Amino acid sequence: MKFETLCLHADLNKKDEWGTLNQAICQSATFVHKGVDEDSPYSYSRLSNPTRAHLENTVNALEGGYRSYAFSSGMTAITVTMMLFKRGDHIISTYDLYGGALRLFNNVCNSNGIEFSFIDTSDLELLKSSIKPNTKAIYIETPSNPLMQVTDILAIAEIAKKHNILVIVDNTFLTPYYQRPLELGASIVIHSGTKYLGGHNDTLAGFVVCKNEELAQKILYFSKTIGGQLSPFDCFLIERGIKTLPIRMDKINDNAYKIATWLRECDKIKKVYYVGFNDYKGYDIIKKQSSGFGGMISIEVESEELAKKILRDVKIFQYAESLGGVDSLITYPMRQTHADLPKEEREAKGINERFLRISVGIENPYDLINDLKGAIYD
Repeated sequence: MKFETLCLHADLNKKDEWGTLNQAICQSATFVHKGVDEDSPYSYSRLSNPTRAHLENTVNALEGGYRSYAFSSGMTAITVTMMLFKRGDHIISTYDLYGGALRLFNNVCNSNGIEFSFIDTSDLELLKSSIKPNTKAIYIETPSNPLMQVTDILAIAEIAKKHNILVIVDNTFLTPYYQRPLELGASIVIHSGTKYLGGHNDTLAGFVVCKNEELAQKILYFSKTIGGQLSPFDCFLIERGIKTLPIRMDKINDNAYKIATWLRECDKIKKVYYVGFNDYKGYDIIKKQSSGFGGMISIEVESEELAKKILRDVKIFQYAESLGGVDSLITYPMRQTHADLPKEEREAKGINERFLRISVGIENPYDLINDLKGAIYD
């Protein structure tokens, strides 16, 4: 089946005895065993649940994995994945990351004895020189959050294979509709399902998709031990969102290109971070490994006062922290997603008082451009 069809019919076993078109919400924590010596498919919802199993089968089919697991948030998915590593292990990571991931790595994983090297993973020679005897994984966001840096997944995977290193890719920004890291050699794919997969800003979710059985069994063990699985009703909401994923992503992709082009021509905007420009660093890579550019744009405006004016004066765009939904949002990373980073580290990356991150939604693009124009100039 093609991707659009998979979004609706990936799990052909979803039919139940009532013939429901949509997967039923199985709001049960406990399941009755068939008999003492007869296995039942379900026993306790921390281990598995029919509604969650259906969603996991769908996400797994979209990413082309061996098995997928659904969690209560993207951060839960990352945390469970980090359980694969132990004291003394070393992980190389994209230095531009979502602030929550940085907080986890720097303050929790480090305390547990896991060492991190944060580098520009687009620099392959730097990456090669960063590998140590105890390096166990390379963790990538591409495009990265919020500086939109592009990393060559295939090239990283080829390097990692020579050293028996896992490649973990956060695919939240582009989704499996535009980018399929497992096919490029990644070992694990992570999603904040809260974002584009759900698409409506109405529930939290996270996913871990494993390439092989060995990794899947390990994630299953940590999952059932730690907990944090996605609830049946939230599974229903994410499943509903996935049904329209291709339609939403194509609209968002088209909108973002129009808005980014206008922003680049605006004299009040000093820099536009958007991977869809053909002169953008990493454009050739993203064209090779992805089929779209997504809906994320970051900008640096001419002054702190203008940044605050935009946040205050937009009418259609909403000043909010998340991304990937049908509504267009603007985030102030220095106060929101990356507020926990030390000021010196944040500013060294370019995340300053003039820096804004935009998540483009499905509204009319010219209404969005006029909204920004009014907030900037009026």
